[in-house]
Amino acid sequence: MAKKVPEINSSSQADIAFLLLCFFLMTTSMDVDYGITRRLPPPIEVNDEDVKVKERNVMNVLINKNDRLLVNGRPSDISLLKDQAKEFMTPRPNDPTAPEVETKTFDLVGDVLMSKGVISLQNDRGTSYAMYISVQNELARAFNEMKEELAVQKFHKHLDQLNEDQTKAINDAVPVRVSEAEPVVYGNN
Repeated sequence: MAKKVPEINSSSQADIAFLLLCFFLMTTSMDVDYGITRRLPPPIEVNDEDVKVKERNVMNVLINKNDRLLVNGRPSDISLLKDQAKEFMTPRPNDPTAPEVETKTFDLVGDVLMSKGVISLQNDRGTSYAMYISVQNELARAFNEMKEELAVQKFHKHLDQLNEDQTKAINDAVPVRVSEAEPVVYGNN
């Protein structure tokens, strides 16, 4: 005669599994801070006129479907983009080929000679996300270096050492002027 094995009461196992699931969901942090930090420009009023920007005020950056970079129609390399953008956006009032400049006055900073330049970024629909992010990072680095230089010049401090009002003044004096055009599909570029 075989002995009967006693059964284990499993009615509470579902409750325990549910409690464990709740515990792990509440104690696990899910960091999803990926992406690009950009402040969108304010909406513009609709008018029938196209805004005409002088050609000398625009630096065209194009990424094709093969992740090749063109700056103002010439092949370039991602390692050169930061310096190209910085050079383009640095005010040069006596250079007729450079973007136009204007002097603006800002609280805490005073008069600042500013470039009217805009960097126009356009990519092909086949551009890889990695290349797109790399280009964005290089452009951000260019503007951050310009902000750092102005902070040292005006406040004799690094950007990360400024108070909130000083940081706002520097950000106003060195705006990030990157215009993103609608992605397009190019031929065999």
